[in-house]
Amino acid sequence: MNAYLIQVAARALAVVCIIAAALASVYYVSALTYPFIIGLVLAILINPMVNVLETKMVRSAAVFISIAFLFVIFAGIITLLIAELVTGTTYLASSVPEHFKTLVVYIETFIGDRVLPIYEDIAALFNTLDSSQQATILANIQNAGEQIGSNAADFLKGLLENIPLLISWLPNAATVTIFSLLAAFFISKDWYKFQKLLRKYLPLKARKSGRTVVDDLKKALLGFIKAQLILISITTIIVLIGLLFLRVDYAITIALLIGTVDLLPYLGTGLVFVPWIVYSAFSGDLPFAIGLGVLYLIILIQRQMMEPKILSSTIGLDPLATLISLFVGFKLIGFLGLIAGPVALVIFNALHNARVFEDIWTFITARKS
Repeated sequence: MNAYLIQVAARALAVVCIIAAALASVYYVSALTYPFIIGLVLAILINPMVNVLETKMVRSAAVFISIAFLFVIFAGIITLLIAELVTGTTYLASSVPEHFKTLVVYIETFIGDRVLPIYEDIAALFNTLDSSQQATILANIQNAGEQIGSNAADFLKGLLENIPLLISWLPNAATVTIFSLLAAFFISKDWYKFQKLLRKYLPLKARKSGRTVVDDLKKALLGFIKAQLILISITTIIVLIGLLFLRVDYAITIALLIGTVDLLPYLGTGLVFVPWIVYSAFSGDLPFAIGLGVLYLIILIQRQMMEPKILSSTIGLDPLATLISLFVGFKLIGFLGLIAGPVALVIFNALHNARVFEDIWTFITARKS
């Protein structure tokens, strides 16, 4: 019995070591080969279209047309968005200075009517204190000012240091795009050749498990993209209706901009709405600020209610499990966890459907004959 327990512990330790080594290898290898991983994903996505076109032409031509079609669709959407955003931002560039002047006048009036009387009262109260109390207050104010100045300097320094990184990222993005498209072309062109190699060198059980995992991950990837498009579309439509109700100029442009920003996890629409609401309130247009606040609250509520449901229905996961994965992912690694959590759940579910965990458990607990 003791020998059996030792065997089980040794096998369990071996499995843990193998999994840890595999995860570390995937992490470091993917950091070097991610353009080719993107190419593999693109090849999987266009493969159904390539198979249809292959009935009428050679496969290489079908692959080229499929990639070109995908690129044209993507470029067309980006072009339309940029054209609409340019039109809207031209209007905003001409109107924002006037709103800024109004905001400055309002702030000057607010300081003169509200802040200065309070300052005079505080100054009068300060003069009634003894010298030690005054020195303590001045020292605290100085420390607070230095801390604010230091934080502001650090923020500005970090921002300026990241600008060259952002600029240097652009050529890298172009390089990654080129390599990814080339990888997608060659992988898709020789798709069945790679399938034969896998059949030749992989055992039948491994091929079946791998097929189940790949099918589930493909379904989950397409489902995740579909879910994000649905969520962004719902947000854009709600924002558009709300802005039209509030009679905002260039509502379509602003709605598209907010819908695009909604892609950012955690920040999302608040990146636009919060400054807009604060500005409207300070500039004296309180009813409009309240209207924006109500619209923002509606968007937040629908996002929190719809995201788990849509993700679960499109990816094929339980709504409660999806909600838990979102929360746990956010708590562990921040806003990126809102993406990593469901992805980890999808991979776990794919491995479970392929009975990988069952096979591992059988290996660990097997008795020697």
